[in-house]
Amino acid sequence: MTTERPDWARRIRAERDARGWSQSEAVRALRAHAQEELPSDSSLLRRWKAWEAGDNAPDDFYKPLIAKTFGTVTHAFFPKPGRRDGGAEILAVTGMDTLDILSRLQRSDVDTATLDALRITVDRLCSEYAYMPSEQLVQEGRTWLRRVAELQGGRLTLSQHREVLTLAGMLALLVGCVEYDMGDRRAAEATRRAALNLGTEAGNADVMGWAYEMRAWFGLTTGDLKGVIAAGEAGTLVASNHSVAVQLAAQEAKAWARIGDRRQTELALERGRQLLESLPYPENLDNHFVVDPSKYDFYVMDCYRKLGEQRMAETLANEVIRASTDFDGTERAPMRIAEARITLGVVAARNGDLEGAIAQGNLAITGERKSLPSLRMVSQDLGAILSTDFAGEAAAQEYVERLRRLSE
Repeated sequence: MTTERPDWARRIRAERDARGWSQSEAVRALRAHAQEELPSDSSLLRRWKAWEAGDNAPDDFYKPLIAKTFGTVTHAFFPKPGRRDGGAEILAVTGMDTLDILSRLQRSDVDTATLDALRITVDRLCSEYAYMPSEQLVQEGRTWLRRVAELQGGRLTLSQHREVLTLAGMLALLVGCVEYDMGDRRAAEATRRAALNLGTEAGNADVMGWAYEMRAWFGLTTGDLKGVIAAGEAGTLVASNHSVAVQLAAQEAKAWARIGDRRQTELALERGRQLLESLPYPENLDNHFVVDPSKYDFYVMDCYRKLGEQRMAETLANEVIRASTDFDGTERAPMRIAEARITLGVVAARNGDLEGAIAQGNLAITGERKSLPSLRMVSQDLGAILSTDFAGEAAAQEYVERLRRLSE
């Protein structure tokens, strides 16, 4: 018999502790976020104690209310298992493997089955973004982009033409992201523009929205904070009800946090939270261009770190690491985990723990799969604290030097 509490129960306690609330204060906050009449304080307090102990799981009424009280979304707090796609699914669904698809493309035999196979192939590639080595993924992405682009010269119906444009746009988005991860800013921007053009021609709001999101990401990592906000607003105009609008709001929040405007940061985060809460649960959590609920904690973590909210940033960093790691220790989202470790390093440094700060910082920058621009950006926070608060410590200066080499 196990006495270990469920993850959601541990998180309820951790979120409450991070805010310095007693259980009675947490119940009052829960009531303040409810639109319906709730039971008495004593009854709610008994339920809260049972939730924290893991004795009883909240029902479907209380789950979104708890998430809202702590400023996140239901499925980040109470996640569902997601499916993981692979090449085997293409064969299972369409009866075709990669060679069959290529053979059909060479014959310009673009039927429904071929397009289905291409769609699943693109989804698989986008799902491998988190862990496939950049050099391999960018090569595969460019190869498939070239193959799909060549279809535009064939005989296609109007709907097939739009589908091909959309698939090409998604591949261009993927390739552009990986190019930027590798530090090739010029190529990434050119590929992003190509994706935007393809999305515009196809009339696909998702492709256009993600192209603007990439522009916001580029601006965030280069310090163009006004550009981030402008890109977020432009992308939201074309994809306001799509999941990409959640990430656009998150990028705007990150920019406002770096500007130091807490009110605008919180407004942007709440806009994204409300939209994400209203959307259906994603079918494939691994696809890079799907906003899975657990990623919302990742957005908020970054903003709390910049705003100096130590305890809440630390709580969310630990949640990001837990949610991004399988039971066997495999990291499903190593780039998110790296940024979470930087956050833990910043918290440790601000608490005077140099050894802990450097340990977390080293774990963050030694991973095999990394986004160099994003990692450099968040690492600057840790480097700045080490340079000022631990200026006379050789270990601190050695780590700062490692960060400098990372930026070369």
